[in-house]
Amino acid sequence: MVASLVVADNSLIKVVPGLMIWTIISFGLTLFVLWRYAFGPIQAQITARRERIRQSVDEADQAREEARRLLEEHRSLIGQARSEAEQILAEARRVADAQRERVREETEADRQRRLEETRRQIQAETARALDQIRAEVAELTLVAATKVTGKVLTGDDHRRLIDDAVRELDFSVLERERV
Repeated sequence: MVASLVVADNSLIKVVPGLMIWTIISFGLTLFVLWRYAFGPIQAQITARRERIRQSVDEADQAREEARRLLEEHRSLIGQARSEAEQILAEARRVADAQRERVREETEADRQRRLEETRRQIQAETARALDQIRAEVAELTLVAATKVTGKVLTGDDHRRLIDDAVRELDFSVLERERV
């Protein structure tokens, strides 16, 4: 019981009709003033902030779309760059192959020219050697004829003996070896 007496003695819990009316009037006036001068501006700020947030979200969406578009464009440019690089490499390979082929052809032509020149030199040397051999054979024939006959022959005799000896020699064997 003591607890119920203590609660009933508390002045804050007692119902006082005059205080209750003045409290309701004070609350109503405070609510009206707040509604008129505080809630309106606060609501306007909240609405403005909501609008700024919506605009920021829209701008972020636009930025995202722009970034996506730029990314696609970047990928496209990279693809084009790779394609161009491949074309440049293919062209460089083609040029290198053409140059390699040209150098090979020039080398082959030079080799053929040198081979032909060497053949001509060999033929000239062979012809010169054959002429020299003929001259030496003719001289040896004259010396042998002089020793055999024991007399000195005249120029016409020499020429006749040389021609006969040269005709009798078979130089075709030497020429076949040369080829």
